[in-house]
Amino acid sequence: MATGHTAELRVLRPEDWDKWYGNLIRAFSGVPEPDEERELWDSLTEHDRSLGAWDGDECVGTAGAFSFRVTVPGGASVPAAGVTGVSVAATHRRRGILTSMMRRQLDDVRSWGEPLAVLTASEPEIYGRFGYGAASFQLGAEIDTGRVRLAVPPGTDDVRLRYAAPADVLEACEAVYAHVVPRRPGMLARRPGWERLGLLDPESAREGASPLQCVVASRDGGTTGFARFRVRLGWGPAGHDGTVILKDLYALDPATEAALWRFLFGIDLTTTLVVNGRPVDEAWQYQVSDIRRCRMRLRDQGHVRLVDVGAALQARTYQAPVDVVFEVEDAFCPWNAGRWRLSGDAKGASCARTSDAADLALSARELAEAYLGGVSLAALGAAGRVRELRQGALAEASVGFASTVAPWLPHGF
Repeated sequence: MATGHTAELRVLRPEDWDKWYGNLIRAFSGVPEPDEERELWDSLTEHDRSLGAWDGDECVGTAGAFSFRVTVPGGASVPAAGVTGVSVAATHRRRGILTSMMRRQLDDVRSWGEPLAVLTASEPEIYGRFGYGAASFQLGAEIDTGRVRLAVPPGTDDVRLRYAAPADVLEACEAVYAHVVPRRPGMLARRPGWERLGLLDPESAREGASPLQCVVASRDGGTTGFARFRVRLGWGPAGHDGTVILKDLYALDPATEAALWRFLFGIDLTTTLVVNGRPVDEAWQYQVSDIRRCRMRLRDQGHVRLVDVGAALQARTYQAPVDVVFEVEDAFCPWNAGRWRLSGDAKGASCARTSDAADLALSARELAEAYLGGVSLAALGAAGRVRELRQGALAEASVGFASTVAPWLPHGF
């Protein structure tokens, strides 16, 4: 395609999926995925919500949007587009293809009546241009279980653990997941088929570790949690030096959660527990005997875009009363620009356009970052990204927007 030409943008047809997905894989290194993983994504792709950019018969750009519902502060489950599979062929960069796909996609999401879009960003700088902001973060750790001990809460010893084949207990595990979803902002209510994501276990992804293992927790005759993990044995000069690699862990109560973590800490012949993508406020980090030997790290995770500012702000609750007028800048989605009055508390909220004087001035990106309650509006103000136009408005809004539970995106897509 000659410089200056534009690609044809169209909704993905099922018969074009192989070419479309091939362009996506090539953009992310070109290493083929295992058949089971490729088949899963083929089955989950929502063709009518996916876009392809075409140069003749060649696919040169991709973007998709899964149908999700996302938990917001207060526990409501809000429709959201799970933006996925975004790529542009290296031969067609800097020709406006990405911008045209993002433009079309956000127009589509608005027409579908979904006030939010969410994604995990390979390069966060890219998506900030389109109004996305990092709204949730994830914790990783490499825990020296040979030296770190765990202090568990009362009731932990009442939890029964048993090994099970992951596929055999899938229904029970999904029921646990579904019960946890409303408790934490940022979590995704999964549609049928998505439960298979937790069972993906290609040998190429194990890095010398075991096939996926599963332990199920129960109390009073009911399933209360589970953990999926792999074990990689190792031997050093002093003897065994194995590693436990956690994939998933969900629990309905603190005792179950502690029982699962204690089990992972104590697996025979291992001295290290590797965890990734965990909530930043998870209890285990306050139960360990030596936090320094956990080698913790933090990184961004869920990026949010408010597609409809009014509907999004009205969908959540606020932990303290808030009555504030925002002056919103939004060049990419101009229907959001202007003044909005938000009035809300722990019982509900309203958000509508107003001609009243503004209390705070910010862009849609800052609102997106603060939306799930994990990023402080006051901190954004200190960074120069939120302007206070009425004294006290920033503190008032910051307290109201905060969440007592850290937001968390439980898995990629």
